[in-house]
Amino acid sequence: MSLELFQDFLEKDSLFLNNRYSIFLFTFLALILGGLSSSDTPNDLWYQELNKSFLNPPGYIFGLVWPILYFLMSISAYRTFPNTRNLFLLQLFFNAIWSWIFFAFHLPLLALVIIWLLIGLNIKLNIDLYKLDKLSAILFIPYIVWLFFASYLNLFIVVNN
Repeated sequence: MSLELFQDFLEKDSLFLNNRYSIFLFTFLALILGGLSSSDTPNDLWYQELNKSFLNPPGYIFGLVWPILYFLMSISAYRTFPNTRNLFLLQLFFNAIWSWIFFAFHLPLLALVIIWLLIGLNIKLNIDLYKLDKLSAILFIPYIVWLFFASYLNLFIVVNN
């Protein structure tokens, strides 16, 4: 889907897309969809056999961190809606597909490119958040920090496998 098609989709006169409360549903759906792709990592031989960084946390850490990050992200998006809606939903889309590209399709190099794109999108989004609402920008920072950490973990796998 091109960026123009994505923007056209978002610009439609949809009460659902233009409702600030829907951001919580979109965020929850992205959390669920992303989680589905990685829910079987303990039994995934491909993932288990990868050389991973010694900084790679145990799986349950991801299960604790991601819901908190998604909750903070959704609060930021809610507080700055509709000014940041399009960029927020775009980064949410790439966030959800990263998990599928990495865990389901076993394409860590493509996943790395996507996570770098995510970092760029989210730095831009955080700059926009800061201009609109400083608290939203502060709440969004842990997500960006985690993306940098996830990028390191992803890069380690690309380089060492």
